Parts: sequence; structure tokens; C-alpha cells
Amino acid sequence: MLNAIHHVALICTDYVRSRRFYVELLGLDLIREVYREERQSWKADLRIGSVQLELFSFPAPVMRPSHPEATGLRHLAFAVANLDPVIMRLEAAGVPVEPIRIDPYTDQRFTFFSDPDGLPLELYEAP
Repeated sequence: MLNAIHHVALICTDYVRSRRFYVELLGLDLIREVYREERQSWKADLRIGSVQLELFSFPAPVMRPSHPEATGLRHLAFAVANLDPVIMRLEAAGVPVEPIRIDPYTDQRFTFFSDPDGLPLELYEAP
């Protein structure tokens, strides 16, 4: 019935800052970008592998009620071949990264960091 995840949508508080974070720092490809005048909203379609990330801005969006155990999306996880160079890149850009943990069920390494709005993001080593 379902074939794959097509996209995940995120709402940010500062579009320029978040676009820079996801495109320039994390390296997602920009597919298209539009300003929707009627909604006073930017929308960028970004690609990572076969999945798209939609980045939205809206005037005065409501913040998450807790971190990260609010109902709904808990975190967004990115697969990486090797955690170490990605962590070094993030830390060099001033992004705090949690200590590496080991998944007790898969024995894979993973860690968490946050986007500019505090959305919890995970790096999961999947060689």
C-alpha cells in the first residue's frame, strides 16, 4: 500500500538561517524555492537521497511544547556512513553535538544535535 516516505515538512522561525543550515551546512540539495505571498511564507523543497524535506516559514509559528518528547515528530534521523567527519563539520560550525551512543539493539553508533529552532536531529551511522 505505502511505497516510501516522500517528504517531511518542517516549520522554522528564521527562514534564511534554517535554509543556510540545511543546504550549506548539512548539504541537502535545493530543488525549488518559492515565496507564497498570500501566506507570507517561504517554502523550499530540499532533497536528501530519495526523500524530500520541505522547509516552511510562517509569521510567528508556535514553538514545540517540549524537547523532544512532544506528541508528534520526535526527531528526524539522517543516515551517514561515518559519524566522525560529520560531527567535526557540525562542531566547527558551532553546532553542539551530544556524545556518541551505541544503539543497544543494532550496535550502530548515533548522536543527536539540533537545528536552529531546536528541532532534535539524529545522525545514525549506517555503513
